[in-house]
Amino acid sequence: MQLTFGSFPVLVASSIEMAKQFLKTHDHVFASRPQTAVGKYITYNYRNTTWAPYGLYWRQGRKIFLSELFSSKRLESYEYIHVEELRAFVSRLYALSGKLVLLKKHLSRVTLSIMSRIVLGKKYFSESEFETAVVTLEEFQQMLDELFLLNGGLNIGDWIPWLNFMDLQGYVKRMKALKKKLDRFHDHVFDEHKSKMKGLMEDFMPKDMVDLLLQLADDPNLEVKLNYDSVNGLTQDLIAGGMDTSTITVEWAMSELMKQPHLIEKATEELDRMIRRERWVEEKDIQQLPYIDAIMKETMRKHPVTVLLPPHLAQEDCNVAGYHICKGTRVFINSWSIGRDASFWDEPKEFRPKRFLPGKVDLDVSGQNFELFPFGSGRRMCPGYSLGLKMIRSSLANMLHGFHWKLPEDHMKVEDISMEEVYGLTTPRKYPLVTVMEPRLPLHLY
Repeated sequence: MQLTFGSFPVLVASSIEMAKQFLKTHDHVFASRPQTAVGKYITYNYRNTTWAPYGLYWRQGRKIFLSELFSSKRLESYEYIHVEELRAFVSRLYALSGKLVLLKKHLSRVTLSIMSRIVLGKKYFSESEFETAVVTLEEFQQMLDELFLLNGGLNIGDWIPWLNFMDLQGYVKRMKALKKKLDRFHDHVFDEHKSKMKGLMEDFMPKDMVDLLLQLADDPNLEVKLNYDSVNGLTQDLIAGGMDTSTITVEWAMSELMKQPHLIEKATEELDRMIRRERWVEEKDIQQLPYIDAIMKETMRKHPVTVLLPPHLAQEDCNVAGYHICKGTRVFINSWSIGRDASFWDEPKEFRPKRFLPGKVDLDVSGQNFELFPFGSGRRMCPGYSLGLKMIRSSLANMLHGFHWKLPEDHMKVEDISMEEVYGLTTPRKYPLVTVMEPRLPLHLY
């Protein structure tokens, strides 16, 4: 479908075949991004990998992510952080047994705690009124919510450039205000890391991702030298990218499961059979839990975190499936429509994890299958997808293993659970899920 948004031609690809054309067959032509106010004001003038144009800087940033930050060896070295934070997470839930729980708040906290320790080396936000920190947990979450909203918003000035100076929706004003908050936070983090590096000099060994980026910023052998804005942009990529994906996916998964309690029974039956009730689920167990994996995939199909992938930009004129596409065309891939395509999916509006069980639809989520690509595909695919999968599976498995989940009130029916969504760069629930849970494992485990 071709449209015109303001001054630019826009293509929307909503089928499996068209997604494959743009993300694989002609990936090299559509691997760039259009210039936007978000890229200019929030991502330090296109210094992160999400909005950077295709070229030397973007390739280098992606290479750093894949070889230095998301290598299997590096991810294994952070495994203890996952374990510690998940234990703290289930202990917090246990303390709220029988009470109303706003699930998103707790999911955000555990995800942010894990990402902060992996990326920044420690938690730089205060978790209670008795702690002091540069930001509170709530302020940090608000910054991230604003970041995703502005990333996904349709800013008139991006589409009608001669109106840009007027900032008709006030988005640019909000972007500048958000950047000030991000700068204050980043400056505090980087100053602390740099003073630590100075103190250790030759003995310095990077312990977290910011350490690595700051070390690389001093590397004269890099093809494109990293500056302070680069470290800012790439750090923002890591925190934001890892944060919302897993929180939103797990909250949607629990929402769908609460609507069909028999699915929770199937999941806990598998957990009791494979893990038993004497311990928590560990990373090595995940391969033995096909039903948990199926729930995750079905959630990603029905509720993709990014319903429209960030826009791709045609770098030259080309021909796609017999259609002439002009240089400068913006291309949106509609993953929401593809996940509900009745020509491929049987009863696509129904939440049915069993469709992904072994012997059924054999799809992974690594970007090779164009029926299901929650992390994108091709050159612009999310480089941290393996970390995202790890966090989603571990959280979901341990929540189902550790607790009985119920609706908040006796008179509330499953059909009362709202499934409305909010559109931005990501697509969370409009109304956060509220539940009540009780422990189902021996109490000493909590």
